Amino acid sequence: MIDLRSDTVTRPTAAMREAMARAEVGDDVFGDDTTVNRLQEVLAGQLGFEAGLLFPSGTQCNLAALMAHCQRGDEFLVGQDAHTYVHEGGGAAVLGSIQPHPLAHEPDGTIALSRIESGIRPKDDHYARTKLLALENTIGGKVLPMGYASEATTLARKHGLACHLDGARLFNAAVKLELDARTLVKGFDSVSVCLSKGLGAPVGSVLVGSRALIKEARRWRKVLGGGMRQAGVLAAAGLYALEHHVARLADDHLNAQALAEGLRGIPGLEVETPQTNIVWVDVAQPLAARLVPELKEKGVLATGSTRVRFVTHLDVTEADIVTAIGAVRAIAA
Repeated sequence: MIDLRSDTVTRPTAAMREAMARAEVGDDVFGDDTTVNRLQEVLAGQLGFEAGLLFPSGTQCNLAALMAHCQRGDEFLVGQDAHTYVHEGGGAAVLGSIQPHPLAHEPDGTIALSRIESGIRPKDDHYARTKLLALENTIGGKVLPMGYASEATTLARKHGLACHLDGARLFNAAVKLELDARTLVKGFDSVSVCLSKGLGAPVGSVLVGSRALIKEARRWRKVLGGGMRQAGVLAAAGLYALEHHVARLADDHLNAQALAEGLRGIPGLEVETPQTNIVWVDVAQPLAARLVPELKEKGVLATGSTRVRFVTHLDVTEADIVTAIGAVRAIAA
């Protein structure tokens, strides 16, 4: 199968598995796992923060960050298409008693500064207290424009808000812009980075921030059931990914571009030009009802119906892209 459903489906390479097998381990809840400690220190240092904390998943990582920033009855501003609002099971509200305040996105994935400012609640006991601005980069595969994050975080600070970045695919944005990832996270108080998407590790996300914030997030990680023991075998995969799998994200971007070009012009399809590794395709009926199921029959996996998502990653080759384009053409014909 050519699996284009998500970059979460990547499997650890042979070299990554070898690094995992050699990993030194200890009890991470006690802070004794040297490989986990090294991963946390390495990523925090790369991004310019004091400390880091390994989590089993990006969802738990973001939730612990929100709970470290906000108290019960507080509110965070978030994009209405953001992962922390749409795809994390309502955890902020269900488990954190934190109210999300969703704001509409612009076509480029940003939230207008005027919309952010107008979304901040008055200091009045009738309202939830606005405490945090949460942004995402990349969002839906789109890279936030240069300078936007600085403007948004400056505005947030003017109103006394903290700032969190869901940087699950942060390194995709850095590779696309040909910039150090550290440059893209300036102004944020915390950043979550996923190791198990394009970077290709099997499990894990890391939250980085100040020592005080990470101390608070560690407590919430324990409350949420995320404390792991001999997690060095997972951390070793993350360290390997940071060393070997960042630059190669450019290959995924090129494959996404090739896929988009190959699909463009097929009757019934309207293809968005990808910026990174995610290709969005609007599909007209009656093709929409058939496309994804029939692709599966031809050995190609994707998600959606009238709006289909294809995601490239390290397990997808140039030849796979050619095969996938051919399968779509055959179905459309």
